[in-house]
Amino acid sequence: MVSMSEKIHQKLQQAFTPTHLEVIDQSHLHKGHAGARPGGESHFAVTIKASAFNDLGLLARHRAINEILAEELKGAIHALNIKADGV
Repeated sequence: MVSMSEKIHQKLQQAFTPTHLEVIDQSHLHKGHAGARPGGESHFAVTIKASAFNDLGLLARHRAINEILAEELKGAIHALNIKADGV
């Protein structure tokens, strides 16, 4: 079974072909908080650098990532911290 971290990584890699991509599961930092699930895999931080973001502003970069992860954001992912830059 593919973890949510791996699924996020695969989807972003395929969509943006980044030069740098880091996906960190931060669920352990949110135990007992709203949206935290007993099994974790609900809170993530993504750092991504891709030429696809070169001509996009901050909001447009975040929207592009949210669009790729729309299915996951509707269910499994409660929080997503995004740092997205062009190269």
